[in-house]
Amino acid sequence: MQRVVVTGIGALTPIGNNIGAYKSALQQGISGADYITHFDASDFRTTFACEVKDFNIEDFYHRREVRRMDPFSQYAMVVADEAIAMSGLDSEQIDPTRAGVIWGSGIGGFETLENEISNAARSEGTPRYNPFLIPKLIIDIASGHISMKYNLQGPNYAVVSACATSTNSIASSFDTIRLGRADLIVTGGSEAAITMTGVGGFGSMKALSARNDDPKTASRPFDKDRDGFVLGEGGGALVLESFDHARARGANILAEIAGCGMTADAHHITAPHPEGHGAIRVMKNALEDAKMDPEDIDYINVHGTSTPLGDIAETLAIKNVFKDHAYKVNISSTKSMTGHLLGAAGAIEAIAGIFAINDGFIPPTINHFTDDPDLDNKLNFTFNQVQERSVTAILSNTFGFGGHNASVVIKKFAG
Repeated sequence: MQRVVVTGIGALTPIGNNIGAYKSALQQGISGADYITHFDASDFRTTFACEVKDFNIEDFYHRREVRRMDPFSQYAMVVADEAIAMSGLDSEQIDPTRAGVIWGSGIGGFETLENEISNAARSEGTPRYNPFLIPKLIIDIASGHISMKYNLQGPNYAVVSACATSTNSIASSFDTIRLGRADLIVTGGSEAAITMTGVGGFGSMKALSARNDDPKTASRPFDKDRDGFVLGEGGGALVLESFDHARARGANILAEIAGCGMTADAHHITAPHPEGHGAIRVMKNALEDAKMDPEDIDYINVHGTSTPLGDIAETLAIKNVFKDHAYKVNISSTKSMTGHLLGAAGAIEAIAGIFAINDGFIPPTINHFTDDPDLDNKLNFTFNQVQERSVTAILSNTFGFGGHNASVVIKKFAG
C-alpha cells in the first residue's frame, strides 16, 4: 500500500485566520471566545461563542461568487486555497482524474436554511425561495466548489459524522490514496453554525457553557467547574498525497498520516459511553493501523470539549489504552482556545498536531483553575502554559453525537 503524506495545510479559526496566525495563537494560549456578533443573542441561554474575526470573504472572492456560497463553503474555499498554495500544486503536474476532494461538515448551510425559512414565513401567498437555496445548503457542495476551481476530477464526496466529521474525512482520504484509488486528495472540514438556530438548539440541550459573565474562560476542559462546550466556526484543510506522487513533483512534506481508527459507541444519541468503550477501541484501532505502540505517541490532542461527562470518559479511555505511558504523554485540548468547531474540529486539531511535530511545542489546555477529583490529575493535561517538547508522533481524537468516534495518528516524515 502507498504511504500517505501531508504537503499543505490551511486554517481559518476563531484565534487565527491563516496557518501562521493560528499557530502563533496556539503558542500564546489565546482564547477565541467572546460575545456573539452574528445576531442579537442577548435573550439566549448562552450569549457568547468563538466566532471567526476580522474576516471578509470579499477579500478573497468576488461578490457574485460569494452570493452562491453559504459561509461554511466560503470557509472551505479559503482554507483549501491556503493548503493548495502551500503544497505548491501545479495543475500541469497532476493527472486531474487522479486528484479529488473529500470534505466534511457536521451541519452544512445552516445560515442559508435559517434565512430562507424565515423569509418564506414572512412572504404572502406561495412562499418564494432563492434558486441557490439547495446548492448553498447541501453539505457536499463545499467539495464540489473546491473541485471545480482546481479541476480535481477524482473522488469527490462529503462526510458527515457530527463532531467526528473531518477526522473521518482525513481517514477516508488516507484510505483512498493508500489503496491506489487516487494520488492526491484535498480534505478537511468547515462549519458555520453560530446562528440563532445553532446557538438556540445546542443551548436547549444544555450542551453549551452558560458562563456569560466570563466568556474568555468558559471553555474549561478537565476543570472541575466545566459546564459545557463553546460553539466555534471556521475550517481546516490538508492536502494529502501518496509519497511517490509528492516525491515525483518535489513537494515539501510536512508529516505522514500513519493510521486511522473509526468506531461507534452504540450507546446514546448525545452522551459518550461512561467507561469510554468506543473511545478505547478507536484509539487502539488507529495505533494498530499505524503499526505503532502506545509508547510511540508523544502527544494526544483530545476531543476534550469541556463537558462534564465527555472529559471523564475520554480520560478513562486514555488510561486504558496507554497504561503507564498515559503519565508520560502530553495531553491537551485546543478547544479551550478555539471552541468546538463541530465538523471542522478534527481538521484544525490534526493541524495543531502537525505544528507539534514540526515546531516542537505542545499547545496548552487553557482556562484551568480547579482540579477535578473525578479525573486523574497526575496526567499531563498541559494546563495553561505551552510546553516545548520534541514530538515524533501524535494522536488526535474526535467524537460526535450519535456515538461516532474517529482517531488519526500523524508522525514525523522520515524519507
